Formats: sequence, C-alpha cells, structure tokens
Amino acid sequence: MALVLTKASGSKAKTVIALVVIFDQVTKQWMLNELSDNRMINLFWTLRLNLVFNSGMAFSQGQSVGRLIGLGAIAVIIWLWRSMARATSSGSLIGTALLIGGALGNVIDRVFRGDAWLGGAVVDFIDLQWFPVFNVADSSVSIGAVMLIFSSIMNARSVKKAGAES
Repeated sequence: MALVLTKASGSKAKTVIALVVIFDQVTKQWMLNELSDNRMINLFWTLRLNLVFNSGMAFSQGQSVGRLIGLGAIAVIIWLWRSMARATSSGSLIGTALLIGGALGNVIDRVFRGDAWLGGAVVDFIDLQWFPVFNVADSSVSIGAVMLIFSSIMNARSVKKAGAES
C-alpha cells in the first residue's frame, strides 16, 4: 500500500521543504540582527529569545565533530529525498518533507555560517529555559519525525485490518 508520488504530491513536498528552509533562515537572520548584542527578549512564562551557536548536534553534544555531523546530515537528506518516492501516505510524505527541510536549514548554517566548509555553527534562539535552545529547523525535524511515526502506526493498523478482513 504505497502512495504514488505524483507531480502534485511531489510539488507539495517540495513546497513544504522550501517553506521550512525559508522560514528557518529568515528567522535565524532576524534573530542574529535582533539579539547580536547579547540581548535576550522575554516573551511569556519561560519562553524567551536567546541567541546561541551550536557547532555540535542535538542538545549541544559533539561540539568537536561538527563537520562529521554535517556530512551525516547531508547523507540523511539524500536518503530521505530518495525515500519520498516510497511514501505510504500524505502524512509520511509531509513528515519526510519536514525532516528534509529542517535538516537542510541546519546544514545551510554549517556551510555558510563559518570560516571553513561545514565549519559553521547552527543558530538556535528559541529558549524555554527548561529545554535546550532550538530553532525552526529543529522543530520541523521533530514534527516530521512524529508525523512519520504516527503514519507508520496508522499504516500498520490498516494493513493488519485489511489482512484480518481477507
């Protein structure tokens, strides 16, 4: 049971990827301009805007292996792009597109925000104060992963149900 990747669904996925990358990069540039002087903006409750540079991976782990993380992210992007043709539902297609868009947003930082190839740091700015600081791309990756998991569960249930009925 596979969703056939048509021109319409393929363009939907490309649109999602483009929107994520654009929104991610625009918000990062905005925060670089607004928060460059160590300024923090408290919004409400524990949510604040706070500029942080992460040369590692999630939760600031692996600070010394940023280039390897960047190369790994590029490989994952290529694999995800190719896997979109095997999407089983609109949810898995959009989830994959969100993952690609988020990964691309952070790879762009690594490529263009440093002195050497893949030597840049990812710009993070959404600070809950009780969770690691993150950005739009990170959110996109998380939402895309949840969509893929949910889509896989729903697909497995529908396959199991179809098998029980036959």
